Amino acid sequence: QVQLVESGGGSVQAGGSLRLSCAASGRIFNMQSMGWYRQSPGKQRELVANVGSGGDTVYADFVKGRFTISLNHAKNTVNLLMNSLKPEDTAVYYCKFNLGSGTFVQGSYWGQGTQVTVSS
Repeated sequence: QVQLVESGGGSVQAGGSLRLSCAASGRIFNMQSMGWYRQSPGKQRELVANVGSGGDTVYADFVKGRFTISLNHAKNTVNLLMNSLKPEDTAVYYCKFNLGSGTFVQGSYWGQGTQVTVSS
C-alpha cells in the first residue's frame, strides 16, 4: 500500500502562483511515475502534468509554459509549481503515484486532493 500526502493548495488571485507538493510513503518498490490531475465540478478528472522516474515530463497543453513539475526520486516527492494562474485553473488537484517500470504500470494510488481556487 502507498500513502500520498498532498499540500500547498489554497486561494490566489489571477496571475499569482502556488506550489503543490505530494509525498509518497509505504510499500514503494518501484516508482514508474508521479503526476498531478485536476477535477472541476461537472468535469472529468484530467491530466495536468506527469513525470517519469527518469525525469521525462508530460504537460497538458493548457498548462504548458505556466506550470512546472519536478520529482525528487530519493524522497518520493513530486512538486507542481503553478505560475500565471487563471480562474479556469480552479479545481481540486490530485496527486497520482504509479508503480511499475518503463511504460508498464502495475498499480496506481491517488491522494486525497487539494483545492486550488483562482479569483479574477
